[in-house]
Amino acid sequence: MPKSSIQFFSEDIPFILKNKGKIRQWLDTTIRHEGKHTGMLNFIFCSDSYLLNINRQYLNHDTYTDIITFDTSEEKKEISGDIFISIERVKENAVKFGVSEFDEVCRIVIHGTLHLIGYKDKSKADKALMTQKEDQYLSARSSV
Repeated sequence: MPKSSIQFFSEDIPFILKNKGKIRQWLDTTIRHEGKHTGMLNFIFCSDSYLLNINRQYLNHDTYTDIITFDTSEEKKEISGDIFISIERVKENAVKFGVSEFDEVCRIVIHGTLHLIGYKDKSKADKALMTQKEDQYLSARSSV
């Protein structure tokens, strides 16, 4: 089993995530609860334009998005990947949904983690399950 690591980076914008240690613990607990183990997870916080360039280059999509997840897992039970998150989308969504920016960051962080675990959100049914899982794990983060 490879060494586990959950890291947070800021690529082209000034952003510092609060409560990194507690968020790492929350994510690791979530991953274990889903029957997996934590590999190497990198969360990269960036601007809209940075994420748009990634979306164009790797996915051939010319649209803004809040998150792009790249799975680098080498084992079926391991969760590893690079998760790029637009802080500008997070801020806009926080206002739109009437939540704090920190709560929205946590929602998008768990969303990306759930993608790596194997949950999808393309169909209506998949999206409903993804939202249910997000809500479940967000309610479990009371200490974050």
